[in-house]
Amino acid sequence: MGIAETKSERIEVRTTPSLKALLQRAAASTHKNVTEFLLEAGIKAAEDALADRRMFRLDDRRWKEFQNILDRPVVNKPRLTRLLAEKSVLE
Repeated sequence: MGIAETKSERIEVRTTPSLKALLQRAAASTHKNVTEFLLEAGIKAAEDALADRRMFRLDDRRWKEFQNILDRPVVNKPRLTRLLAEKSVLE
């Protein structure tokens, strides 16, 4: 999120009174209000959930294995070629 970006969207959450109290206590213990606490935790969870879709780390041995796999010659797969030549159900 950009620094100059205006906050214009709302996220509404329904919960039980006991869960609300728990969130309020946790937020207070970190010197935040519930909105700040939930937003920070939600952003962290979203970044963690998406991290493996953007980046992955390999040690030197596995990086070389990965490069070798990418560099292998292409293998003709007639059934895949036929499948990709067919019209999609969306067309």
